[in-house]
Amino acid sequence: MPLKKSSGQMYSWVDYVHSHLGGECPHRCSYCYVQRNRFGVSPRYKGELRPIYQEFKVEYGYGRTIFIEHMNDMFANEIDSYWIINILEHCRKYPSNTYVFQTKNPSRAFDFISHFPEKFVIGTTIESNRLYENITKAPEPVLRFMGLMLFKARKVLGGKNMEIFITLEPILDFDVDALIEWFRTLQPDFINIGADSKNCHLPEPSKEKILELMSKCGEHNIPIRKKVNLTRIIGG
Repeated sequence: MPLKKSSGQMYSWVDYVHSHLGGECPHRCSYCYVQRNRFGVSPRYKGELRPIYQEFKVEYGYGRTIFIEHMNDMFANEIDSYWIINILEHCRKYPSNTYVFQTKNPSRAFDFISHFPEKFVIGTTIESNRLYENITKAPEPVLRFMGLMLFKARKVLGGKNMEIFITLEPILDFDVDALIEWFRTLQPDFINIGADSKNCHLPEPSKEKILELMSKCGEHNIPIRKKVNLTRIIGG
C-alpha cells in the first residue's frame, strides 16, 4: 500500500501518515478520533492488537515528514516489543526522512532510543496538568511529562537529531502556573494547542485562561502552533 497523505486536522507540518498496527488502541481515550469516526470505526482498528505485515514493505521515499502509527499508540505497554523494533527498523531504512512519533507513554518509548531513526520528532499529548478520571487509560499527565524529560536529557547530550513537542489537544481545564512550570523545565521545540472537535462534552478552559497560557509560553520563548479547531474557544 502507498503512503497516505496527511489531511484533515492532522498537523500541517506532516507530509504523510503510516500505520503498521491494527486493533484498538489500549489507552481507549474517550475522545479518540479513530473510535469516534463519523463514518464508523474501520474493521482495521477493531479487536486485538496485531501487526499488518504488508505495511512493513511500504517504501517511504526521501525527504519526507512521516507520522508513524497515527491511528494507535505504538509505545503503549500492551504493544509487543518485537513489533516496535521492527517498525523503527522500517523507518531506519529511509534515513533522509523525518519521522514523527506521538505517544502517551514516552518513558517506554525511551527504552527503544537506540532503535530510533536518525531524524525524528517525539511528542506526547498532555490535555491538562490535572488528572481527570474516565477520560483515558493512558499514564497520567505528569508521567508523560517526565517521560519526555528523558528525551530532553538525551537531546542535550547529543547523538540524535530530534525535536520534542507537546500537544494540548483536546485541551482540558488546567492550572496555568503548573503547566508553565512543566513547559519551562522541558523547553519543548513547540507546543500544539487544539480543542475537542468530537463533541465529547469535556471540561474545557476559558478563552482567557488559554490566552494567558499562550502569553506565558511566549515569555519563555516556546513556540505555539494553534490548530484550527481552537478557534471555537478563543475565536479567530
